[in-house]
Amino acid sequence: MTTYTLAFKPAIGLYGQHDPSAALFEDGDLVFAVEEERLSREKHAVDTFPERAIRAALDHAGIDLPAVDRVLLPYDPSLRSNILPHYVRDAVRVDGALRKVTAVENVVKTQLESRFAPTRRIESRLADIGTPVPPIETRPHHACHAASAFHPSGFDEALVVTIDAKGEYDATVVWHGDEDGLERVRTYEHPNSLGLFFAAITEYLGYRMFNGEGKVMGLAPYGEDDPDIERTLRSLVDTGVDYDVTELTRRWGTGYGVRRLEAAFGRDRNDAPEAFTQWEQNLAHTAQKLLEETVLDIIERHAEVAGTANLAVAGGVALNCKLNKRLRESPAVDELFVQPAAHDAGLALGAGLLDQRPSQVPTMETVYHGPSYDTGDIRTVLEMNKIAYSEPGDVERHIAERLADGALVGWFNGRLELGPRALGNRSILADPRSIDSRDRVNRFVKHREEWRPFAPSMLESAVEEYLVDGERAPFMISAFDVRPEKRDEIPAALHPADDTTRPQTVSARQNPRYHRLISEFEALTGVPVVLNTSFNDHAEPIVNTPTEALKDFFGMGLDVLVLQDMVVTKTDAAVKREARSVESL
Repeated sequence: MTTYTLAFKPAIGLYGQHDPSAALFEDGDLVFAVEEERLSREKHAVDTFPERAIRAALDHAGIDLPAVDRVLLPYDPSLRSNILPHYVRDAVRVDGALRKVTAVENVVKTQLESRFAPTRRIESRLADIGTPVPPIETRPHHACHAASAFHPSGFDEALVVTIDAKGEYDATVVWHGDEDGLERVRTYEHPNSLGLFFAAITEYLGYRMFNGEGKVMGLAPYGEDDPDIERTLRSLVDTGVDYDVTELTRRWGTGYGVRRLEAAFGRDRNDAPEAFTQWEQNLAHTAQKLLEETVLDIIERHAEVAGTANLAVAGGVALNCKLNKRLRESPAVDELFVQPAAHDAGLALGAGLLDQRPSQVPTMETVYHGPSYDTGDIRTVLEMNKIAYSEPGDVERHIAERLADGALVGWFNGRLELGPRALGNRSILADPRSIDSRDRVNRFVKHREEWRPFAPSMLESAVEEYLVDGERAPFMISAFDVRPEKRDEIPAALHPADDTTRPQTVSARQNPRYHRLISEFEALTGVPVVLNTSFNDHAEPIVNTPTEALKDFFGMGLDVLVLQDMVVTKTDAAVKREARSVESL
C-alpha cells in the first residue's frame, strides 16, 4: 500500500514571510515539488499559505488530502524559546518607559503564539483543502536545510553547513553527516546572521532583502578593493570562524543595520538602484569579500576537525554562486554539493528527507519536479486562440538554426524546474557568441539592468574544454573561470567584469531534448553552448503554464516560442492581435 508524505513550507506568521512551497513523497520518493509563486504569479509569494502548491501536489498523485499519511512542516515552534533571551535584552534597550513596556509585551505575546498557535492555524488552512486533516509533525528549520543538502548529495560522509537569515533561533549551523544522519557540531545563533548581514548591505544599496542579494553579488565584480570602505565595514563586523555581525543585525529586519551603515559611512542609503557609483560597486565588492572570507574560514576549520573533504551546503546564502566558487576551489574541499533549491523553498524537500537514511536517498540529478502539460492540451490553447503554429519534423535542429541566426527563443518543455534557475524546461535561449544577444535579452526581453550578466548551458562533454578546473555542474549554482582562449566564443554568457560564468552542464541522461538542441547548435556553429536565462519578465516568477509562456512571448522581444513540439513565431499583425488576450489552459 502506497504511503504519502506531504511536506510544505508556509510563509505566514512564524514560518517566515517568503518562498512557500510543497513537496509530495510516495513511499519516501520525491514525486512532485513546486513553489507557490509559480502558481500564484506573485514573486516569492510573500505572506502566503501554499494552498495552490499543495493542491497541485495532490492533483499530481490523483489523491485528496485525507489520503496523505502525514504532513511535515520545516519549522519547530517549540525551539523559539531559545531566542527569548535575545529579544528580552533587545526590548529593555528601547528608549522610553512606555515603549519599553510595549516591546516586552510584544516579546511575551510572540513567545506564547509560537508555542500554541502555529499548528492550529495550519490545521485550519488544511481543513479548507480536505478533511480529516492528516497528523501534522514539525521538524527544525536548519535540520531540514541540512537534510536537503546532505541526503541527496551522494556522499557517504560530509561536512554540512547551512546559512540563512534565521531559523527558529539559529542562523548558521555546522553539521557532520554520515550514514546515520546529521549531527549538529556548532550553532551560530540569531541575531549573529550572515544572511541578515548581506541583506542589510542589499537594502543599503537600494534593493529589497530576500530579493536583491543576487544582484549585489552580481554587482560585486564591478568593484575593487577600497581601504576606507573595508576599514569601516570591518569596524562594524568581525569575520572568520568566530564571526560577529550583530552590530548590523541586532534587530530583526534590516532597518537597524541600514541606519548603522548610514552613520558609519556618512551616506544615505541608495534610493535609485538603476545605476551605481564606483563607491557603491566597491561596497558590494567588499561585502562579498567579507562574506566569502567568513564562510571559507568556517568550512576550512571544521573540515579539518571532521576529517572529511566532502562539503554539502544549503540555506539562502548558498545561492551565492561567487561564494560557492571559493568553496569549490578551497584545498579543504574535494567534492561540493549545493542544494539547487537552497533557499526556503527547498525546506519542503529537506523535511521529507530528514527521517530517511541518507544512503537510501537517490543522488539528486535534476530538479524537474513540477507540473507538465500535454501536447494535445497545448494545441487546443493555440487553436482556440487562433494562434498560428508549426510542427517541424526536427524541432531541435530547427530551433538551433534560428538561434544561430540570432533569434531569441522561449523554450517550454516537460516538467517545471524547482528552484530559482531555469534549467532547460522553462528557459529563454540566445546565441552566446554575440554581446548583442546579451544586450537584447536584457533590454527587450527581461527588461532589467543592462549591467547584469547571463549564464550558459553547455554540453557536459565540453566542460574541460571551456572551464578552468571544469566539472559537472547541472544546477547553475556555482561560478567558474573560463579558459582565456574560449572567452571570445561565448562573450554573452560571461560576467562582463571578471569573465567568470555560472554554467549549467547538460547531459543526455539529465535532459535528452535540451542536450540534443545544444548538440545541434554545436553542429552548426562549433560552439556547444547556448545562453540560458529563466523564462519570465522582470520581477515575475518563471512561467509555469503554456498560457503564461504565450503571454510573455507576445509581451517580450522574443522571436520564437517553442511549446513542446509546436513552434510559434511573430509577425507584426500577430503581435498586435495576440498581445490583447490569450485564453488560459
